Amino acid sequence: MSTLRLPKLSVLDLVTVSDGSTSADAIAASKRLVDAADRLGYHRYWVAEHHNTSSVASTSPAVLLAHLGQGTSQIRLGSGGVMLPNHAPLIVAEQFALLEAMFPGRIDLGLGRAPGTDPITAAGLRRAPGNEAVERFPEDVFELLGLLGEVRPEHSSEWLRRLRATPVAGNDVPEVWILGSSLYGAELAAKLGLPYSFANHFGMGSNPVSPVDHYRRHYTPSERWPKPRVLMSASVIVADSFEEAKRLAMPSRIAGWQLRMGKLGPVQSPEQAAETASRIVDQELFARVRGTQHLGTAEQVARQLAELAEQTGADELLLAATTYDVEDRIRTLEALAPYLP
Repeated sequence: MSTLRLPKLSVLDLVTVSDGSTSADAIAASKRLVDAADRLGYHRYWVAEHHNTSSVASTSPAVLLAHLGQGTSQIRLGSGGVMLPNHAPLIVAEQFALLEAMFPGRIDLGLGRAPGTDPITAAGLRRAPGNEAVERFPEDVFELLGLLGEVRPEHSSEWLRRLRATPVAGNDVPEVWILGSSLYGAELAAKLGLPYSFANHFGMGSNPVSPVDHYRRHYTPSERWPKPRVLMSASVIVADSFEEAKRLAMPSRIAGWQLRMGKLGPVQSPEQAAETASRIVDQELFARVRGTQHLGTAEQVARQLAELAEQTGADELLLAATTYDVEDRIRTLEALAPYLP
């Protein structure tokens, strides 16, 4: 066995619905995945917020985490992330304070600025018209910190005396993270003295080094976070061979293609995905669509992840996979477990 060791590894679960399955099936698969991650020693397990799509079952991270966390014993549970412009800060604070009461010392709250949905769905979520909710993101994050008990000198003590999220947390409060895939999130996380998670798993060709470097250079220490902390996501699939991993990754390429075409559907099987790929007319454009970024055997993927960590200086890596069968995701976690620190 290689002596190669990686930084802390965590799991990002998109809770995708596979073709021929239901949302209930997807949630049952996620329960198996979080139980495996907890057993194997992974550090965090995050779920995301998506709306108005039949291909993703994760519409409410707080509700989902309350279910997925049952029976786990050590893994941190969190959102990657909650799209704060969709919600009042007090509602989010109350939800995650309640989760903290359920799973003391194990709750993360990753916050994103992107609306994450279309205008019709945004109206259904009762978001403010136009970009007002998005523009309020920094103020809403600051408000949320105070509501959760992470009180800063700049907070109004009178306001927090009158309004605090309940149930009141114990000695621990949820860890608040800023999520992003551009310079904006890095700047805000640095300004507020919060940990930063870069969405590298999208595979959109963005450079993760520049925002992360900017974050570290401009970081303002806070009482809870005297030093910057970076969590870097990565899309991975491990199999017995590179060719097998490439076959299992075809559904993620098709999902990426569907997303760009505006017709995202359930995750296809590798066989269905290969057939769909063969029918795509613009093969040159499809060739530029990146699916899973890190493929191969456990040793190959571990070395790729070590290079990513060295390149970005990431303190932790957050692993995501889009596969048809949850067994392939579990096998990926099992294969990489020997490289855990």
